[in-house]
Amino acid sequence: MGEAVGRRAVLGGAAAAGVAMLAANTATAREQGRFAGKVVLVTGATSGIGRATAIAFAAAGAKVGFCGRREELGREVEREIRRAGGEAAYFRADVRIPEQVQAFVDGVAGRYGRLDIAFNNAGIHLGKPLHEISLDEWENVQRTNARGVFLSIKHEVPHLLKSGGGVIICTASAQADQTRPGHAAYTSSKRAVQGLVRAAALDYGAKGIRVLSIDPGTIDTQLVRPPGIPDDQWAQFKKAWGPLNVYGLPRMGEATDIASAVLALASPDFGYLTGTSVLVDGGLNTGRPMTMPPGFTPPG
Repeated sequence: MGEAVGRRAVLGGAAAAGVAMLAANTATAREQGRFAGKVVLVTGATSGIGRATAIAFAAAGAKVGFCGRREELGREVEREIRRAGGEAAYFRADVRIPEQVQAFVDGVAGRYGRLDIAFNNAGIHLGKPLHEISLDEWENVQRTNARGVFLSIKHEVPHLLKSGGGVIICTASAQADQTRPGHAAYTSSKRAVQGLVRAAALDYGAKGIRVLSIDPGTIDTQLVRPPGIPDDQWAQFKKAWGPLNVYGLPRMGEATDIASAVLALASPDFGYLTGTSVLVDGGLNTGRPMTMPPGFTPPG
């Protein structure tokens, strides 16, 4: 009898494991096909958050058209997506140049026949006290971070309307609301992104287009990593920096953290969310200078 009970327990455990595996496989399949048939546009996708998001959308079944200024990196991302079985096309475009933005957006919609989701992510960083910022530096930040988003939305909307609606997500920053010393140009540009999002959401909500901004905290990208620092030193810095500055989840964020949030916000799960900013910063302590681990200089 004990042997029979043991066999039933083993069989029951195997069945439970099988059900769990089937559920996991079903969930994986559903996740991989979550954006099947959708066309997604991403600006600034040759590295960092944009790259991670383009890869994530393609892995979830979307056709992805993306741009960036660095052609070699863009082709590399394109090859990576295609090797994994996804569909993507790189377009060389600079969001500071109106004609290139329009050509990029029209090119994505023309290649894939429609547009459903746009992630306006291209941006640059500048850390410098206000009186030391040159006019050229100021305008470069504004043209990239704010005007680039305006131009992108301007040319995306007609295609989204033809598709019957869609989603626009723009990268702002946690520093749009709580800035730090030396970030006048950067913070003002990201605050402008939040304003564009709020106004555009009202312009197009009744026509089926949701517009949001995602506000990342400090994320491990080239925007914050000092040039030339060896990988091992950077890993040590990140490990020490997180507990000193991120009170909620004590680590520096990864590009994949933001990519996952963008995909979630773009899905029907958030179909009643528009005209707002979504803070994804792990509980970062913003509003004061970052605390540096001993022996390190501030990133960015």
